[in-house]
Amino acid sequence: MKTERYDAIVVGAGHNGLTTGCYLAKSGLKVLIVERNDYIGGAAVSRELYSGWTYSNCSYVCSLLRPEVVRDLDLARHGLQVIPYESGATFMSNGDHFAYYSDHDALRREIARHSKKDVDAYDRYSKFVTKQCRFIKPLLLRTPPDPVRFRPKDIQELLYLGKRFHDLGPRDMADTLRFYTMSVGEFLEEFFESDVIKAHLAGSGIIGTGLGVYSPGTAYVLLHHYMGEVDGSIGAWGFTRGGMGGVSKALGKAFEASGGTIKAGSGLDRFLIKNGRVQGVVLDNGDTYTADTVISNMDVRRTFLNHVEDGELPGDFVKAVKRFKIRGSSGKINVALDGAPTFNSVPENASFLRGDLHASESLDELERAYDAWKEGRWSEDPYFDMLIPTHVDPTMTPPGKHMMTLFIQYAPYELANGESWDGPNREAFANTVIDKISRYSPDFKDLILHKEVRTPWDIEREVGLTEGNIFQGELTFDQLLFNRPVPGYADYRSPIRGLYLCGSSAHPGGGVMAAPGANAAREVLSDLGRQGYGRAA
Repeated sequence: MKTERYDAIVVGAGHNGLTTGCYLAKSGLKVLIVERNDYIGGAAVSRELYSGWTYSNCSYVCSLLRPEVVRDLDLARHGLQVIPYESGATFMSNGDHFAYYSDHDALRREIARHSKKDVDAYDRYSKFVTKQCRFIKPLLLRTPPDPVRFRPKDIQELLYLGKRFHDLGPRDMADTLRFYTMSVGEFLEEFFESDVIKAHLAGSGIIGTGLGVYSPGTAYVLLHHYMGEVDGSIGAWGFTRGGMGGVSKALGKAFEASGGTIKAGSGLDRFLIKNGRVQGVVLDNGDTYTADTVISNMDVRRTFLNHVEDGELPGDFVKAVKRFKIRGSSGKINVALDGAPTFNSVPENASFLRGDLHASESLDELERAYDAWKEGRWSEDPYFDMLIPTHVDPTMTPPGKHMMTLFIQYAPYELANGESWDGPNREAFANTVIDKISRYSPDFKDLILHKEVRTPWDIEREVGLTEGNIFQGELTFDQLLFNRPVPGYADYRSPIRGLYLCGSSAHPGGGVMAAPGANAAREVLSDLGRQGYGRAA
């Protein structure tokens, strides 16, 4: 058992916890990060689970990581490299496909193959989404105001929001409010007539979400996935060289370069609290670390319901935390391949094979997959986001071999009739996905050397995300801005003095973005009266 004192302690070495730790350590604080697992990164990890193959075994693509954070922490100097990928495709049961090219002229020609009407519709769609991205992106690295407290900083932030909204103009103001509450299905139907084009674009509205394509609020989820950039290319996605653990590895190096300390291998037992103020943490192994400032990278439920003793929190706050929606809906499969799979009627070196691949052809098909989830079943005809990162980054496998990563909707956290994910159900779930891929890739099964299957239950158990929800809470309109995670506490603080949140349960939400971590650090440094990261000041 150990007892040591620090200026600040961060609980959880996920990418947001590491980000917070980096900013605090750069300001001169003595900072400790404690981590349950033997490795850092949370969901942004690279692991060799099959000899010679590196899996990005949870998060798997990079775009949302804020460039401001990358620059502030000099992550490129610490080894971060993101390689953009181009294009993507949806395979069709008739042997055709829809290719989504990054080249605008090529994309227009491809859209015209499926619908001449949709060519100009895509330009209108792209213009609308870009306008929404421009509106929301400046808010990502700002602390939401509390509209009922009327403190000077809340009034100032409300005026900022009001001005940005007013500057949209009357028509765009109305369109924006409508968009935030729409379903992604209805939104796309206002632009396009081609079923496969709508299905291809709709996937971004349901990934990681316990909602269907016709559920209100999923249009914003689509926008959330469009807000990123790679090397200044807005909306682009890329692979982190060496897997997504490259993000966490760079953050860890930046943290340690600023004098920070990481202690891995033992999780949090409880927060030490006295007279309404945090005093430190007690770990599972009995070690105690004291600090007047503690920041939790865990989701809001795990933080306050699992690790704060009864009676320390106001009853209405506890009720609000329990109401916060965190629903598991996604599975993940990583596959070691003996070579590159081929696909029906697709040239071997087609550029879109280096991007994200799907095989869902209509919104109705996607909605039926959601229907199965509501009944406690995995979909027999699932939506998958399939990528082969080794087409772009060959460092992840032996020469000539490949790794495939699959993100699947939908997989329930709790199966119907009380069944367990352990045993045959996990394998049956994987076989359902593999069988669907095989309908489009005849040699796929023969190339499989190893697979890792992760259900929502597995993700929760291994990573610590409640129900395996990758966003630490649904990204619906009622859980955004000053409502995330709890009204009155959207400023990363909590009812316990000195105890903060820095994870994706806080604004602006999930994805490997690092914005919650950076924002939380700014508020901590402000409370400590220190100069530091102050982008939204």
